[in-house]
Amino acid sequence: MLVGILELRHTFQAHTRLYLFSIFVLLTWAIWALKVILSRRYRPWTAPYTTSTTVVIPVVDEPLDLFRSVLSEIISQTPSQIVVVINGARNEALEDVCDEFAPDVEWTWTPIAGKRNAVKVGVELAVGEIVLLVDSDTVWTEGTLSELIKPFIDPNIGGVTTRQRILDPRRNFLTRWADWLENSRVLYSMPAQSVLGSVGCLPGRTIAFRRVILNDVMHDFMTQKFLGVFLEVSDDRTLTNLTLKEGYRTVYQSTSLVYTDAPLRLKKLVKQQYRWARGSQYNTLRMLPWMISHTPLLAFFFVCDIALPFLWLSSATAWAIRALGHKHDTDLYAGLLHVRGEAVVVIILLTVMTSALAMCLRQARHVGEVPVDFFWMPAYVLFSTLFLMPIRLYGFIRCGHVGGWGTRANAYEAGGPVGPEDLAPEFIATTTETHPGGVATLTRPETRVENHPAPTPTEANGGDPRALIPYLIAAAAIALGVLYDVRPV
Repeated sequence: MLVGILELRHTFQAHTRLYLFSIFVLLTWAIWALKVILSRRYRPWTAPYTTSTTVVIPVVDEPLDLFRSVLSEIISQTPSQIVVVINGARNEALEDVCDEFAPDVEWTWTPIAGKRNAVKVGVELAVGEIVLLVDSDTVWTEGTLSELIKPFIDPNIGGVTTRQRILDPRRNFLTRWADWLENSRVLYSMPAQSVLGSVGCLPGRTIAFRRVILNDVMHDFMTQKFLGVFLEVSDDRTLTNLTLKEGYRTVYQSTSLVYTDAPLRLKKLVKQQYRWARGSQYNTLRMLPWMISHTPLLAFFFVCDIALPFLWLSSATAWAIRALGHKHDTDLYAGLLHVRGEAVVVIILLTVMTSALAMCLRQARHVGEVPVDFFWMPAYVLFSTLFLMPIRLYGFIRCGHVGGWGTRANAYEAGGPVGPEDLAPEFIATTTETHPGGVATLTRPETRVENHPAPTPTEANGGDPRALIPYLIAAAAIALGVLYDVRPV
């Protein structure tokens, strides 16, 4: 923030160019201002609405106690149907947990690992008019279901998402940071986009869709490629995109609250954030032409989401080049490049402090809810800059590469013997029993798995030439940005 202010002062005083970092700062504040203005108009739906509902829970592996809690909370809110889809390696412990809750819980197993196929299997078994896709580590709170379906009173609304927080965020720094990130999203981005009727990504912890939409878009959901690859990750963003393209609105219901877990170890957090970064930007590029013509403000938000890390890297690289070249221009760099000793520490501290204060201002709603995070904000700023920015950059250039889920044992992994073309319903056969009361519950299925040819090296390694497009875009953007920022004034 301090550097951005100094750069802007020099730009106005010397009537010279606008530095990249100044653009970075101005964009950051412009995005925040837009979100604040729009989100002030947000109101949750309040009129009661009743309809049939099916809860679909894809699961690979999960701590059994947590999974019991997840199922207990969902059952207590009496949806019309609950379907658990266990996918990948056989998990008899999870099967037994599901049996504990029979006949309220139906379950099936598919040997094909991958959340998308599990969603497909669950939707095919669904009977409710509204289908709720729920992550297996997401815990509902009182009224989650009844509040979440209220927006569907409007026939133009096709998808709804909840407010989301992290379970026990005080466990360590990573969970605190994750909770801050989640809460910031639902306090600013979600209500702002909801006012526009186009929440760009309905987060997958708990999403509700009209079943008719899921049926209509399922083929595209299971087969559509971009840059020559089918990306298993980012299923929630893909379903949101397809719902918007069908002409429906996607909205946020703040009165429906769920809690979810967060990684406790940095390695797992890196995998999670990389998966999100790559899937988000992959879908932004794929959806961009439609967004520009139908929801230009949403396009602006998502393009800035991609552009900001590039601006940050280009400005940092330009700074380093100027420092190594001992440039002596009269701009702000000249003064800072020749600072030595204790003054360097002072400047770094001032920079962190001003950035933290600016972040506190932009995150005033969150700080109002969690006052102690005011003191954590400098650490959040540093961690987000040094951790999240590089991951987003790497996620962008890897958009055209095959990739798997990668954060759970026995989860879908890229390059295995099963590809998206194999995710056909005929590979799953189930038998059912009828329990007292007439509720059909899926029992351990009879499964037949046919042999499939392994993918070619090109398919397995993301060797399609179109995979180079993000690399070329990134290289060009960074090179042009650095040249712009280091050229003589």
